[in-house]
Amino acid sequence: MRITLTPVNDENREAVLKLSVREDQPFVAPNSRSLEQADELNAEHPGAARPFAIYADDKLVGFIQIVFAPEAEDPDDRYWIWRYMIDKDEQGKGYGQAALEEIIKYFRDGGADNIYLSTEPENVVGLHVYHKAGFKDTGEMNDDEMILLLKL
Repeated sequence: MRITLTPVNDENREAVLKLSVREDQPFVAPNSRSLEQADELNAEHPGAARPFAIYADDKLVGFIQIVFAPEAEDPDDRYWIWRYMIDKDEQGKGYGQAALEEIIKYFRDGGADNIYLSTEPENVVGLHVYHKAGFKDTGEMNDDEMILLLKL
């Protein structure tokens, strides 16, 4: 299986918008909202929000949106996984872990020392994937979400 991350563009946007998670995963924002927020952030800080379609070989299986802001004033607030989802029909096939490895490589290649993300404590599946990739709980909260950190 070859995982690729392709920027969301006019060619894949509609397909990304059709992806969804299972009903028992209400803590995952719809991709439409994620892309709206990316547009808002990029209007203020061009290129900071980077949404990607996740492909396994040539099949669209998920979506990930990161904040990649090496110029950010606070070094602890430069690199975030903002949104991450694997389509409900593609979960349990190893795509989530493999895509996370690709995004970690993307951050590492871009000079990141740390990667942050936040998720709701009830996101058991997501937490399993994140912990398996080496993310650790920081003990901090972002509203109702726990913050995790991966030191590269």
